[in-house]
Amino acid sequence: MTILLEEGINPPLKQQGTYAIVAITKHGVELARNLSTSFENADLYYMKKFEKGDEEEQNIQMFEGSVRLLLPSLFQSYKGIIMIISLGAVVRMIAPLLKDKKTDPGVVVIDDKGEHVISVLSGHLGGANELTREVAATLGARPIITTASDVQKTIPVDLFGKRFGWVWDSAEKLTPVSASVVNEEHVAVIQESGEKEWWDYDRPLPDNIKTYTSIEEALQVKPDAALVITHRQLTEEEQPILANGVLYRPKVIVLGMGCNRGTSSDEIESVIKETLDELRFSIKSVKAISTIDLKKDEEGLIETAKKYGWEFSYYSPEQLNSIEIEQPSDTVYKFTGAYGVSEPAAKLYSGARTLELVKKKSGNVTISVAVIPHERGK
Repeated sequence: MTILLEEGINPPLKQQGTYAIVAITKHGVELARNLSTSFENADLYYMKKFEKGDEEEQNIQMFEGSVRLLLPSLFQSYKGIIMIISLGAVVRMIAPLLKDKKTDPGVVVIDDKGEHVISVLSGHLGGANELTREVAATLGARPIITTASDVQKTIPVDLFGKRFGWVWDSAEKLTPVSASVVNEEHVAVIQESGEKEWWDYDRPLPDNIKTYTSIEEALQVKPDAALVITHRQLTEEEQPILANGVLYRPKVIVLGMGCNRGTSSDEIESVIKETLDELRFSIKSVKAISTIDLKKDEEGLIETAKKYGWEFSYYSPEQLNSIEIEQPSDTVYKFTGAYGVSEPAAKLYSGARTLELVKKKSGNVTISVAVIPHERGK
Protein backbone atom coordinates (compact mmCIF):
# COMPACT_ATOMS: atom_id res chain seq x y z
CA MET A 1 0.00 0.00 0.00
CA THR A 2 1.42 3.39 -1.02
CA ILE A 3 0.10 6.55 0.62
CA LEU A 4 0.19 9.70 -1.52
CA LEU A 5 0.69 12.66 0.83
CA GLU A 6 -0.93 15.96 -0.11
CA GLU A 7 -1.14 19.29 1.69
CA GLY A 8 -4.34 19.71 3.72
CA ILE A 9 -5.46 16.07 3.36
CA ASN A 10 -5.18 13.54 6.18
CA PRO A 11 -4.49 10.24 4.40
CA PRO A 12 -6.36 7.07 5.40
CA LEU A 13 -4.15 4.50 7.15
CA LYS A 14 -4.32 0.74 7.31
CA GLN A 15 -3.94 0.59 11.07
CA GLN A 16 -3.37 -2.78 12.74
CA GLY A 17 -1.17 -2.04 15.75
CA THR A 18 -1.10 0.54 18.52
CA TYR A 19 2.38 1.88 17.65
CA ALA A 20 3.78 3.33 14.43
CA ILE A 21 7.42 3.15 13.28
CA VAL A 22 8.42 5.79 10.70
CA ALA A 23 11.63 6.07 8.67
CA ILE A 24 12.74 8.34 5.83
CA THR A 25 16.38 7.35 5.16
CA LYS A 26 18.06 4.23 3.80
CA HIS A 27 19.70 3.37 7.13
CA GLY A 28 16.55 4.33 8.98
CA VAL A 29 14.49 1.88 6.91
CA GLU A 30 16.85 -1.00 7.74
CA LEU A 31 16.68 -0.08 11.41
CA ALA A 32 12.89 0.22 11.29
CA ARG A 33 12.45 -3.15 9.59
CA ASN A 34 14.63 -4.84 12.21
CA LEU A 35 12.78 -3.13 15.05
CA SER A 36 9.36 -4.05 13.67
CA THR A 37 10.16 -7.77 13.98
CA SER A 38 10.22 -7.37 17.78
CA PHE A 39 7.13 -5.16 17.98
CA GLU A 40 4.23 -7.27 16.78
CA ASN A 41 1.79 -4.47 17.59
CA ALA A 42 3.59 -1.83 15.53
CA ASP A 43 2.82 -0.68 11.98
CA LEU A 44 5.76 0.26 9.77
CA TYR A 45 5.84 3.28 7.43
CA TYR A 46 8.65 4.40 5.15
CA MET A 47 9.31 6.22 1.87
CA LYS A 48 8.49 4.37 -1.32
CA LYS A 49 11.91 5.04 -2.84
CA PHE A 50 13.32 2.50 -0.37
CA GLU A 51 10.90 -0.21 -1.51
CA LYS A 52 12.21 -3.78 -1.00
CA GLY A 53 9.48 -5.70 -2.82
CA ASP A 54 8.05 -7.55 0.19
CA GLU A 55 6.06 -4.66 1.66
CA GLU A 56 2.61 -6.04 0.84
CA GLU A 57 3.52 -9.43 2.29
CA GLN A 58 4.90 -7.78 5.44
CA ASN A 59 1.97 -5.31 5.78
CA ILE A 60 4.37 -2.37 5.44
CA GLN A 61 2.91 0.94 4.26
CA MET A 62 4.99 3.18 2.02
CA PHE A 63 4.43 6.86 1.32
CA GLU A 64 5.34 9.50 -1.25
CA GLY A 65 5.66 13.13 -0.25
CA SER A 66 6.72 14.94 2.93
CA VAL A 67 6.52 12.83 6.10
CA ARG A 68 5.16 15.97 7.82
CA LEU A 69 1.86 15.38 6.02
CA LEU A 70 1.63 11.85 7.44
CA LEU A 71 1.89 12.92 11.07
CA PRO A 72 -1.68 14.27 11.63
CA SER A 73 -3.13 10.85 10.77
CA LEU A 74 -0.53 9.06 12.92
CA PHE A 75 -1.33 11.37 15.88
CA GLN A 76 -5.03 10.54 15.63
CA SER A 77 -4.51 6.79 15.27
CA TYR A 78 -1.63 5.57 17.44
CA LYS A 79 -0.77 5.36 21.13
CA GLY A 80 2.93 5.83 20.35
CA ILE A 81 5.03 6.92 17.36
CA ILE A 82 8.65 5.82 16.91
CA MET A 83 10.46 8.07 14.44
CA ILE A 84 13.90 7.44 12.94
CA ILE A 85 14.29 11.09 12.01
CA SER A 86 16.45 13.88 13.46
CA LEU A 87 15.18 15.29 16.74
CA GLY A 88 15.03 18.89 15.48
CA ALA A 89 12.95 17.93 12.46
CA VAL A 90 10.54 15.92 14.62
CA VAL A 91 10.07 18.81 17.07
CA ARG A 92 9.26 21.21 14.24
CA MET A 93 6.83 18.78 12.59
CA ILE A 94 4.87 17.80 15.70
CA ALA A 95 4.63 21.31 17.23
CA PRO A 96 1.42 22.28 15.34
CA LEU A 97 -0.22 18.98 16.33
CA LEU A 98 0.20 19.20 20.10
CA LYS A 99 -3.02 19.49 22.10
CA ASP A 100 -2.83 18.06 25.60
CA LYS A 101 -0.42 15.77 27.46
CA LYS A 102 -3.42 13.64 28.42
CA THR A 103 -4.29 12.89 24.80
CA ASP A 104 -1.12 13.38 22.74
CA PRO A 105 0.57 10.11 21.75
CA GLY A 106 3.98 9.19 23.07
CA VAL A 107 6.70 10.20 20.61
CA VAL A 108 10.13 8.57 20.55
CA VAL A 109 13.04 9.50 18.26
CA ILE A 110 15.92 7.22 17.19
CA ASP A 111 19.06 8.55 15.54
CA ASP A 112 19.97 7.18 12.10
CA LYS A 113 22.71 4.92 13.50
CA GLY A 114 20.44 3.44 16.16
CA GLU A 115 22.71 4.55 19.00
CA HIS A 116 20.29 6.73 20.97
CA VAL A 117 16.55 6.46 21.67
CA ILE A 118 15.02 9.71 22.94
CA SER A 119 11.72 10.20 24.77
CA VAL A 120 10.32 13.37 23.17
CA LEU A 121 6.63 13.72 24.02
CA SER A 122 4.16 12.38 26.61
CA GLY A 123 6.80 10.65 28.68
CA HIS A 124 4.52 9.78 31.60
CA LEU A 125 0.92 9.71 30.45
CA GLY A 126 1.65 8.77 26.84
CA GLY A 127 4.07 6.05 27.87
CA ALA A 128 6.98 7.40 25.82
CA ASN A 129 9.46 6.73 28.64
CA GLU A 130 8.55 3.04 28.82
CA LEU A 131 8.53 2.82 25.04
CA THR A 132 11.98 4.44 24.95
CA ARG A 133 13.37 1.84 27.35
CA GLU A 134 11.94 -1.09 25.43
CA VAL A 135 13.09 0.20 22.04
CA ALA A 136 16.57 0.98 23.40
CA ALA A 137 16.86 -2.46 24.99
CA THR A 138 15.75 -4.11 21.74
CA LEU A 139 18.33 -2.20 19.68
CA GLY A 140 21.10 -2.25 22.27
CA ALA A 141 20.94 1.56 22.22
CA ARG A 142 21.14 4.21 24.95
CA PRO A 143 17.77 5.47 26.27
CA ILE A 144 17.57 9.24 26.75
CA ILE A 145 14.84 10.25 29.23
CA THR A 146 14.78 13.80 30.58
CA THR A 147 11.66 13.65 32.76
CA ALA A 148 12.53 15.06 36.20
CA SER A 149 10.95 12.17 38.10
CA ASP A 150 9.87 9.07 36.25
CA VAL A 151 7.11 8.29 38.71
CA GLN A 152 5.43 5.31 37.04
CA LYS A 153 8.23 2.74 37.11
CA THR A 154 5.88 -0.15 36.58
CA ILE A 155 5.27 -2.84 33.95
CA PRO A 156 4.00 -1.60 30.56
CA VAL A 157 1.67 -4.49 29.75
CA ASP A 158 1.61 -4.06 25.98
CA LEU A 159 5.42 -3.73 25.81
CA PHE A 160 6.29 -6.39 28.38
CA GLY A 161 9.12 -8.58 27.10
CA LYS A 162 9.28 -6.93 23.66
CA ARG A 163 13.05 -6.51 23.98
CA PHE A 164 13.31 -10.31 24.15
CA GLY A 165 10.87 -10.98 21.33
CA TRP A 166 8.02 -12.16 23.57
CA VAL A 167 4.58 -12.15 21.89
CA TRP A 168 1.12 -12.37 23.39
CA ASP A 169 -1.37 -15.11 22.70
CA SER A 170 -4.15 -12.55 22.50
CA ALA A 171 -4.48 -8.77 22.77
CA GLU A 172 -8.01 -9.06 24.21
CA LYS A 173 -7.10 -8.30 27.85
CA LEU A 174 -4.29 -5.79 27.30
CA THR A 175 -6.43 -2.76 28.19
CA PRO A 176 -8.10 -4.05 31.39
CA VAL A 177 -4.85 -5.61 32.66
CA SER A 178 -3.00 -2.35 31.95
CA ALA A 179 -5.69 -0.55 33.96
CA SER A 180 -5.10 -2.91 36.89
CA VAL A 181 -1.37 -2.20 36.78
CA VAL A 182 -1.81 1.60 36.60
CA ASN A 183 -4.52 1.62 39.27
CA GLU A 184 -2.24 -0.32 41.63
CA GLU A 185 -4.52 -3.33 41.91
CA HIS A 186 -3.11 -6.74 42.83
CA VAL A 187 -1.31 -8.06 39.74
CA ALA A 188 0.22 -11.55 39.70
CA VAL A 189 3.26 -12.38 37.58
CA ILE A 190 3.87 -16.07 36.87
CA GLN A 191 6.94 -16.95 34.82
CA GLU A 192 7.72 -20.51 33.76
CA SER A 193 10.23 -19.80 30.97
CA GLY A 194 11.98 -17.00 29.14
CA GLU A 195 14.38 -14.24 30.08
CA LYS A 196 14.31 -13.26 33.75
CA GLU A 197 15.85 -9.78 33.54
CA TRP A 198 12.66 -7.94 32.57
CA TRP A 199 12.66 -5.62 35.59
CA ASP A 200 15.62 -3.27 35.09
CA TYR A 201 14.88 -0.44 37.50
CA ASP A 202 17.12 0.20 40.51
CA ARG A 203 14.18 -0.35 42.87
CA PRO A 204 11.95 -3.32 43.77
CA LEU A 205 8.76 -4.16 41.95
CA PRO A 206 5.78 -1.98 42.95
CA ASP A 207 3.95 -3.36 45.99
CA ASN A 208 0.86 -4.23 43.95
CA ILE A 209 2.81 -6.52 41.59
CA LYS A 210 3.60 -9.92 43.12
CA THR A 211 5.49 -12.86 41.61
CA TYR A 212 4.27 -16.43 42.07
CA THR A 213 5.95 -19.75 41.36
CA SER A 214 2.93 -21.32 39.68
CA ILE A 215 -0.47 -20.51 38.24
CA GLU A 216 -2.05 -22.71 40.90
CA GLU A 217 -0.44 -20.63 43.66
CA ALA A 218 -1.55 -17.37 42.01
CA LEU A 219 -5.15 -18.56 41.61
CA GLN A 220 -5.37 -19.24 45.34
CA VAL A 221 -4.78 -15.58 46.18
CA LYS A 222 -7.32 -14.35 43.60
CA PRO A 223 -5.40 -11.46 41.98
CA ASP A 224 -7.18 -8.69 40.10
CA ALA A 225 -5.03 -9.32 37.02
CA ALA A 226 -2.21 -11.58 35.84
CA LEU A 227 0.79 -11.66 33.53
CA VAL A 228 1.69 -15.24 32.58
CA ILE A 229 4.94 -16.05 30.77
CA THR A 230 5.16 -19.60 29.49
CA HIS A 231 5.78 -21.69 26.36
CA ARG A 232 3.19 -24.31 27.24
CA GLN A 233 -0.56 -24.55 26.75
CA LEU A 234 -2.54 -23.94 29.94
CA THR A 235 -4.68 -26.70 31.38
CA GLU A 236 -8.41 -26.29 31.85
CA GLU A 237 -7.85 -25.78 35.58
CA GLU A 238 -5.37 -22.97 34.87
CA GLN A 239 -7.53 -21.07 32.36
CA PRO A 240 -9.28 -18.89 35.00
CA ILE A 241 -6.02 -16.96 35.48
CA LEU A 242 -6.67 -15.44 32.05
CA ALA A 243 -10.09 -14.06 33.01
CA ASN A 244 -8.19 -10.79 33.40
CA GLY A 245 -4.77 -11.89 32.26
CA VAL A 246 -2.31 -11.67 29.39
CA LEU A 247 -0.41 -14.76 28.25
CA TYR A 248 3.09 -14.06 26.91
CA ARG A 249 5.03 -16.47 24.72
CA PRO A 250 8.81 -16.24 25.20
CA LYS A 251 11.00 -17.50 22.35
CA VAL A 252 12.47 -20.56 24.05
CA ILE A 253 11.65 -23.65 21.96
CA VAL A 254 14.36 -25.10 19.72
CA LEU A 255 13.44 -27.71 17.12
CA GLY A 256 16.32 -30.04 16.30
CA MET A 257 15.45 -31.47 12.89
CA GLY A 258 16.64 -33.93 10.27
CA CYS A 259 14.84 -34.99 7.11
CA ASN A 260 15.25 -36.93 3.90
CA ARG A 261 16.46 -34.87 0.95
CA GLY A 262 13.58 -33.09 -0.80
CA THR A 263 11.07 -33.35 2.06
CA SER A 264 8.35 -30.74 1.53
CA SER A 265 7.81 -27.81 3.87
CA ASP A 266 4.18 -28.96 4.27
CA GLU A 267 5.31 -32.30 5.72
CA ILE A 268 7.90 -30.64 7.95
CA GLU A 269 5.37 -28.10 9.23
CA SER A 270 2.79 -30.83 9.84
CA VAL A 271 5.26 -32.83 11.97
CA ILE A 272 6.21 -29.70 13.94
CA LYS A 273 2.58 -28.81 14.72
CA GLU A 274 1.69 -32.39 15.61
CA THR A 275 4.72 -32.69 17.91
CA LEU A 276 4.11 -29.39 19.68
CA ASP A 277 0.46 -30.32 20.21
CA GLU A 278 1.54 -33.62 21.76
CA LEU A 279 3.89 -31.75 24.10
CA ARG A 280 1.22 -29.08 24.72
CA PHE A 281 3.68 -26.37 23.67
CA SER A 282 2.82 -23.16 21.80
CA ILE A 283 4.20 -22.72 18.29
CA LYS A 284 4.48 -19.00 19.12
CA SER A 285 7.35 -19.86 21.48
CA VAL A 286 9.51 -21.51 18.80
CA LYS A 287 12.79 -19.65 18.35
CA ALA A 288 14.78 -21.77 15.90
CA ILE A 289 15.17 -24.85 13.74
CA SER A 290 18.58 -26.44 14.16
CA THR A 291 20.16 -29.16 12.01
CA ILE A 292 23.39 -30.47 10.42
CA ASP A 293 25.33 -28.41 7.88
CA LEU A 294 24.54 -31.02 5.22
CA LYS A 295 20.99 -29.64 5.40
CA LYS A 296 21.87 -25.96 5.21
CA ASP A 297 20.36 -25.81 1.71
CA GLU A 298 17.33 -28.03 2.45
CA GLU A 299 14.46 -26.04 0.95
CA GLY A 300 11.73 -27.53 3.14
CA LEU A 301 13.53 -26.56 6.35
CA ILE A 302 14.47 -23.12 5.02
CA GLU A 303 10.91 -22.37 3.83
CA THR A 304 9.39 -23.44 7.15
CA ALA A 305 11.79 -21.30 9.16
CA LYS A 306 11.19 -18.31 6.87
CA LYS A 307 7.40 -18.67 7.03
CA TYR A 308 7.39 -18.37 10.82
CA GLY A 309 10.33 -15.99 11.17
CA TRP A 310 12.40 -18.58 13.03
CA GLU A 311 16.17 -18.70 13.07
CA PHE A 312 17.74 -21.46 10.97
CA SER A 313 21.03 -22.80 12.31
CA TYR A 314 23.24 -25.75 11.44
CA TYR A 315 26.34 -27.49 12.81
CA SER A 316 29.18 -29.59 11.48
CA PRO A 317 29.33 -33.35 12.24
CA GLU A 318 32.26 -32.65 14.58
CA GLN A 319 30.22 -30.14 16.57
CA LEU A 320 27.27 -32.54 16.78
CA ASN A 321 29.51 -35.42 17.89
CA SER A 322 30.85 -33.27 20.74
CA ILE A 323 27.45 -33.52 22.45
CA GLU A 324 26.46 -36.55 24.52
CA ILE A 325 23.16 -37.97 23.25
CA GLU A 326 20.77 -40.70 24.36
CA GLN A 327 20.14 -42.31 20.98
CA PRO A 328 23.32 -42.45 18.85
CA SER A 329 22.95 -44.16 15.49
CA ASP A 330 25.64 -45.91 13.43
CA THR A 331 23.36 -45.64 10.39
CA VAL A 332 23.12 -41.87 10.73
CA TYR A 333 26.92 -41.74 11.17
CA LYS A 334 27.41 -43.73 7.97
CA PHE A 335 25.51 -41.15 5.91
CA THR A 336 26.33 -37.92 7.74
CA GLY A 337 29.46 -38.38 9.80
CA ALA A 338 27.43 -37.58 12.94
CA TYR A 339 25.93 -40.06 15.40
CA GLY A 340 22.81 -37.96 15.59
CA VAL A 341 21.35 -34.81 14.05
CA SER A 342 18.12 -33.61 15.65
CA GLU A 343 19.08 -34.50 19.22
CA PRO A 344 22.56 -32.89 19.42
CA ALA A 345 21.48 -29.93 17.23
CA ALA A 346 18.68 -29.08 19.66
CA LYS A 347 21.07 -29.35 22.62
CA LEU A 348 23.80 -27.29 20.95
CA TYR A 349 21.53 -24.37 20.07
CA SER A 350 19.51 -24.34 23.29
CA GLY A 351 22.23 -25.07 25.81
CA ALA A 352 19.79 -27.43 27.53
CA ARG A 353 21.20 -30.51 29.24
CA THR A 354 18.02 -32.51 28.74
CA LEU A 355 15.41 -32.48 26.00
CA GLU A 356 11.62 -32.20 26.22
CA LEU A 357 11.49 -34.74 23.37
CA VAL A 358 14.63 -36.80 22.73
CA LYS A 359 13.77 -37.92 19.22
CA LYS A 360 10.75 -38.81 17.15
CA LYS A 361 10.67 -40.18 13.61
CA SER A 362 7.61 -39.31 11.54
CA GLY A 363 7.58 -40.04 7.83
CA ASN A 364 10.58 -38.30 6.27
CA VAL A 365 11.21 -36.14 9.32
CA THR A 366 13.09 -36.60 12.60
CA ILE A 367 12.49 -34.06 15.36
CA SER A 368 13.83 -33.31 18.84
CA VAL A 369 12.60 -30.51 21.09
CA ALA A 370 14.52 -28.43 23.61
CA VAL A 371 13.59 -25.47 25.81
CA ILE A 372 16.24 -22.80 26.33
CA PRO A 373 17.00 -22.52 30.05
CA HIS A 374 17.15 -18.92 31.23
CA GLU A 375 18.72 -18.31 34.59
CA ARG A 376 18.68 -14.95 36.32
CA GLY A 377 21.67 -12.87 35.32
CA LYS A 378 22.32 -14.95 32.17
